[in-house]
Amino acid sequence: QVQLVESGGGLVQAGGSLRLSCAASGIIFSSYAMGWYRQAPGKQRELVATITSGGITTYADSLKGRFTISRDNAKNTVYLQMNSLKPEDTAVYYCNAAIRILTSPHNYWGQGTQVTVSS
Repeated sequence: QVQLVESGGGLVQAGGSLRLSCAASGIIFSSYAMGWYRQAPGKQRELVATITSGGITTYADSLKGRFTISRDNAKNTVYLQMNSLKPEDTAVYYCNAAIRILTSPHNYWGQGTQVTVSS
């Protein structure tokens, strides 16, 4: 059974920092691309950042320079370091694990963790 468990969310003032963690189980973690997505109230879920099994990272253009994704394969955990937070970063942040086996994509999601940035 695949489980992705996010933690580290909370309430922070604008300009502050948070580090989110996502612990994975039930998958061969090192083989999966991992990602963070977020969904603000009334908006669609959007990409925040991804990291491939080989460690290549991508970011939403608007977040480059403030957010950093990383992974620790020994701990089956992916992280999202968020700095200089803004009220518009307020959202539920979701962890994603993705892999393509032959032609079939497989995606798994965590339950989400709330991040609230006060002005």
